[in-house]
Amino acid sequence: MKVSDHLLERLREWGVEHVFAYPGDGINGLLGAWGRADDKPRFIQARHEEMAAFQAVGYAKFSGRTGVCAATSGPGAIHLLNGLYDAKLDHVPVVAIVGQTARTAMGGAYQQEVDLLALYKDVASEFCEMVTVPQQLPGVLDRAMRVAAARRTVTAVIIPADVQDLEYEAPTHDFKMVPSSQGLGHYAQVPADEELQRCAEILNAGEKVAMLVGQGARHARAEVEEVAEVLGAGAAKALLGKDVLPDTLPWVTGSIGLLGTRPSYEMMRDCDTLLVVGSSFPYSQFLPAFGQARAVQIDVDPSMVGMRYPFEVNVVGDATETLKRLLPLLERKTDRSWRDGIEQSTERWWEVMERRARVPADPVNPELVVHALDPLLPDDAILAADSGSAANWYARHLRMRGAMRGSLSGTLATMGPGVPYVIGAKFAFPERPAIAIVGDGAMQMNGMAELITIAKYYREWSDPRLVVAVLNNQDLNQVTWEMRAMEGMPQFEQSQKLPDVRYADFATGIGLGGVRVEKPEDVTSAWQQALAADRPFVIDFRTDPAVPPIPPHATWDQFKASAMSVLQGDSDRASVVKQGLKAKIQEFLPGSGKE
Repeated sequence: MKVSDHLLERLREWGVEHVFAYPGDGINGLLGAWGRADDKPRFIQARHEEMAAFQAVGYAKFSGRTGVCAATSGPGAIHLLNGLYDAKLDHVPVVAIVGQTARTAMGGAYQQEVDLLALYKDVASEFCEMVTVPQQLPGVLDRAMRVAAARRTVTAVIIPADVQDLEYEAPTHDFKMVPSSQGLGHYAQVPADEELQRCAEILNAGEKVAMLVGQGARHARAEVEEVAEVLGAGAAKALLGKDVLPDTLPWVTGSIGLLGTRPSYEMMRDCDTLLVVGSSFPYSQFLPAFGQARAVQIDVDPSMVGMRYPFEVNVVGDATETLKRLLPLLERKTDRSWRDGIEQSTERWWEVMERRARVPADPVNPELVVHALDPLLPDDAILAADSGSAANWYARHLRMRGAMRGSLSGTLATMGPGVPYVIGAKFAFPERPAIAIVGDGAMQMNGMAELITIAKYYREWSDPRLVVAVLNNQDLNQVTWEMRAMEGMPQFEQSQKLPDVRYADFATGIGLGGVRVEKPEDVTSAWQQALAADRPFVIDFRTDPAVPPIPPHATWDQFKASAMSVLQGDSDRASVVKQGLKAKIQEFLPGSGKE
C-alpha cells in the first residue's frame, strides 16, 4: 500500500463519499490510487479548481458534513483559494488536499513550485501541514478532518508528489512518532446558569423585543419559535440564516441589511430589546441605534461574541441547548401590540413585493422572475443565489417553508458560487430539486463551464431537476446601481456592459434543457417547464437593468439621486427610470392606491 492508497482509505473511514477535484501531475500518485480504489471516494471532476472548491462548500453547507476538494501543485492549489476563502468566511468545514513538487526539487525554482505552506497560511490558518514521510500521514489527515469539523473552517493537507508514491508505513510506538485515531465526538456547549439568568432579566424587562437569527440557529428552529412566542417578538434573519425560520410565520420579517426587507429595518429601528442567536451579522447600521436597545447575544463560538453591537450579556453556548435552558426563565408577555404591529408590517411588505413584481419593465422585470418562482417551489427545494443583484431578489422575494434550504456567498460575497453550490448540493441530496439564481456576469465568469459538469453527472441523480435561472440584463447590475446610489455616477459602460449570450442555446447544445424568456407573460410557464423537465434546465431571462435593487433603508432623496444619475447618463432611459420611481413609491405608500 502506497501513501496515496492509505490516504483514500482513511478518507473512506472518515465517511467521505465525494472529493471535488481537478487532475494534474502534482497528484498523479493520488489519481493512480483512485484507480486502484475503484473510485471510492468518488472523484467529482469540475471544470476548474475554484469550482471544485465551491462545490465542496455547497456540499458542506447543505449537508452539514465536511466537504473535501483536491488539486494539483502550483496553479491548481492557487485556483482553490477563492472557494476556500468562501468556506472560511462563512464558517463551513472544508478540507483541501493539494499536491506539491517532489521533495528533491524543493528550493530549486522548479516547475510549479510554490510555497504552499506560506500561500495557505491564512486561508487554512487553523491547520495546514505538509506530509514529508509516510508515518506522518494519518495524524495530519485526522487532524485536518477533525479541526475542520470542530471549528467549522478550512484545513489543508499538502503532499509532495514523491511522497504519494512511497510505501505506506504506520507510525510506531516510538519516540517522536504521533499515532492517531479517527472520529469526532459530539457535544453541546451550555452557558453558566448565572449568565442565563442575566439574559432572562433583560429580555423580561423589554416591551418591544426583536430577534435576529443566523445560520448558527439552524438546528434550533423549534426553540427559536417558542422564545419568540413567549416574548411576543418578531424575528429578522441574517442572509446566511434565511432558511432558519419559515417565512410563512407572520412575525418573521425576512432578511436584514442592505439586501433586507423594510419590516426588518423598521423592527430594528423601533425595538427596545434585541436578542441575537447564531449570527455575526456585521452591519451595525441596521441594528438598533446605540443606547436605544438592551441587547443579548448567544453564539457557540466565543471568538465571535461581543462584536457588532454593545451587548450587555454575551452568552457562549449551543443555540438549541441554551434556548432550552433559557425558556423556563422567560415571562410570557401579555401585551401583544408590538407583535401585532410587526405582523401587519410584514403582511404589507409582501403586498408591496407583489406590486413591485408587476411593475412593467423592458423587457422583463427581474423581480417578477423571482417572485413568480416563489409559489412554484417544492417544499424540499435547495436554493442558491449568486452575488450581485440576483441576491437582492433571492433575499426579498423567496419565502422559505417546509424543508427548503438556501445559501449564497454571505461574507466573501464572491461572484461565481451559485452554479457550483447546487452541483455540490445534488451530490449530497440527489433526490431533491436544486435551483440557482445567477446574474449574467457570474454565468459568463464560470457558470457556463459548470453546465458541462452538470451534463456529465446528472443521470446519476434520482431527481434530475437542477434549474439555472440567468438574469440576463447585459450589465454588471449591482455595481452599476452602487455607483449610482453611492457615488452619484452614471453607468461606466466600458466596465459594466456585458455581451448578450444565448445561455439556453448553450445548454441545449450539451444535452440539457433550455428556454429564453423575453416576455413577462412567459415567465411562469418557463419555471413550470423547467421544474417538470427530465433533465437539468437553463432559463435565460432577458431582464431589465434599470430595475433598482434599492435597500429598504434608502430615503426618497437617495433614490432620486440615483435616478437622476441614470438620466444624466442616458436620457433614453427616462421611461424606465419612471418605472423604477413607481416601484419605490409603492414602498413609501404601501396600499395607498396612489402609485
